[in-house]
Amino acid sequence: MEVGPIAHGGHCVARHEGRVVFVRHALPGEVVRAVVTEDNGGSFCLADAISVLRASPDRVPAPCPWARAGGCGGCDFQHVAPPAQRALKTAVLREQLTRLGGLSGGLAATVEVEELPGGPLGWRQRLRLAVDDEGRAGLRAHHSHEVVPIADCLLAPAGLLEDLLDRHWRPGDEVDVAVDARGERHLGGGVPPRERSASVQHAAGRDWELSPGAFWQVHPELADTLVDVVRDWAAAPAGGTAWDLYGGVGLFAAVLAEHVGPEGSVTVVESARQAVADGERALRDLPQVAFRSGRVEHLLAELPDPDVVVADPPRKGLGKAMVDQLCARAPERIVYVACDPAALGRDVKLFGVRGYELAALRSFDAFPMTHHLESVALFHPVRDHP
Repeated sequence: MEVGPIAHGGHCVARHEGRVVFVRHALPGEVVRAVVTEDNGGSFCLADAISVLRASPDRVPAPCPWARAGGCGGCDFQHVAPPAQRALKTAVLREQLTRLGGLSGGLAATVEVEELPGGPLGWRQRLRLAVDDEGRAGLRAHHSHEVVPIADCLLAPAGLLEDLLDRHWRPGDEVDVAVDARGERHLGGGVPPRERSASVQHAAGRDWELSPGAFWQVHPELADTLVDVVRDWAAAPAGGTAWDLYGGVGLFAAVLAEHVGPEGSVTVVESARQAVADGERALRDLPQVAFRSGRVEHLLAELPDPDVVVADPPRKGLGKAMVDQLCARAPERIVYVACDPAALGRDVKLFGVRGYELAALRSFDAFPMTHHLESVALFHPVRDHP
């Protein structure tokens, strides 16, 4: 079949015998043979391209032998030249902003997914290995619990996994592997407690000591890239009030504290208690920063009205109830960090209904070789909104 446009999720859209086929390992304009991998009998099915009869000029040999049909599910675009990967992600982002966000022209037509330093391989500083029934560590197949045995992962720094993949593990376990700012490896998950250790990351001009398994951005350049955007866009007034929602260890709170100064206040809301403890330790020199441990939706009513909000929610986005709560508190600026373009598109529309317009947008290729991207959006209130 002939392959059509890229779609959100790392696949392209094709049609065969009147049905939609979402095809992985293909590119727009190609003619491929594909094997159906999932078919529930509805109007669409899922497939993997297994041979290419007419190739796109953007197709390149995949550097990893496990990035193939039936192989590891971690990479979507190893068969795509890196500049074309970013073009595909840009197309997806624009389409989601137009179709789900209701935008036309403007930022929806001009935003570009920007490259981060470091190249397409060796960048991934945090990953999770799965263990199969025989105790072998590997990575999961696409949308599956099946564990694919591998000899390496080219997205990770060279040598990071070698001894771990040779080791026998308890069947069904998962092993978290991370590299910190000093180049040291740290393990979590299904390893004995004696093998777990705190890691140290560096961003926003300070060191962050993180407990085993604590969240940190996967790409080594992303944390400071996001910090720079928040620093430029948040513009919290001196002596003002700022919120850092879903704030983790308080990375953005460190920037907001610079803005509001010692007379202002920054409140970090985070549900993971260990992240709160790590953040309180890292920011103990900033008395204007206070952490609240709990779910954001449960704690907002207890907080003073903000001048500025920074929100970095989970992949599903903010959703109507949270957008309504934020807009009801009338902040002058909302800086929204989004890791899913569909969720961002839906929330853009919700903000518009509540009188907040998308004023600025940047997006970054923080996950090369995959379909994922990271975006930062700035919302302002529309003054004449009814």
